[in-house]
Amino acid sequence: MSLGLLGFVVVAVLIYVFKGILIVQQQEEVIIERLGRYEKTLSAGLNFIFPIFEAPRGITKMVTQRGFDGQTYNYPKIVDKIDLRESVYDFPRQNVITKDNVSITINALLYFQVVDSKSAVYEIENLPAAIEKLTQTTLRNLVGQLELQETLVSRDKINSELRIILDDATNKWGVKVNRVELQDIITPVDIQAAMDKQMKAEREKRAMIYEAEGLKEAAIRKAEGQKEAAIRAAEGDRQAAILTAEGVAQARVIEAEAEKEAIGRIIEALAKNGQPDKYLIAMKYLETLNAITAGENNKIVYMPYEATGILSSIDGIKEMLVRK
Repeated sequence: MSLGLLGFVVVAVLIYVFKGILIVQQQEEVIIERLGRYEKTLSAGLNFIFPIFEAPRGITKMVTQRGFDGQTYNYPKIVDKIDLRESVYDFPRQNVITKDNVSITINALLYFQVVDSKSAVYEIENLPAAIEKLTQTTLRNLVGQLELQETLVSRDKINSELRIILDDATNKWGVKVNRVELQDIITPVDIQAAMDKQMKAEREKRAMIYEAEGLKEAAIRKAEGQKEAAIRAAEGDRQAAILTAEGVAQARVIEAEAEKEAIGRIIEALAKNGQPDKYLIAMKYLETLNAITAGENNKIVYMPYEATGILSSIDGIKEMLVRK
């Protein structure tokens, strides 16, 4: 064997050996086919295959790349290694019609993960395209069952229902859908303007309601305060009247006790000289006469009919005092 032929054989063997060595990264797998038929799945680490007879089976992957115009573009690419990590796919915006016939634009984010490499390769032809179309059609069906206002406030509900439907549908493809997020919901300009006016009117309405409720509450509090003040004032007047009456009564009692004591002493003093009853009658008569003639405007001089009797009573009092 010539030296050139030997060198060619060595080079061919080396190429064959290097072709048979496959290094698979962590969280990646490779599907190997032998003569066009599934043979095995290579996991992370150093692996060996038989070139020509065995070859990796490629899978379609959606690759994101920024173009010269600054925009981000997604395009499919055939790769040999299947990435088992969670992937995110930003779907382009699509028009969706709500239940009340309003056309809105929605774009979504989908987080999914390949959990069965064999199913992802053999159960579906183009996995990214299938997931995209399934997401779009499912999203149209869900939004078509909701009115515009309900769609705008029900993002969590839409995300949850969409994730459940997609996860169930992609299960046979060896894919698990972890999360779905609606990024933007864009309404037409005229609808947005009408919604802004409606929201402004609602805010003004709520402000007027809050103001009216505040005035009502203030009036109630003021009336309650006036009522409480009137009750306390009446209670104070009642207590003052009671105390005044008790004071007057007590004063009268003291005055009566004093008068009783004075009369008792006078009677005791006059008892020795006799006729205390005439003395008392005469004193009361003079007090009554003094009360009748009291007053600045009273210019009438009263002369009692029994003047001589009074004088005799006075003389009697004088006589008793002199005797004493």
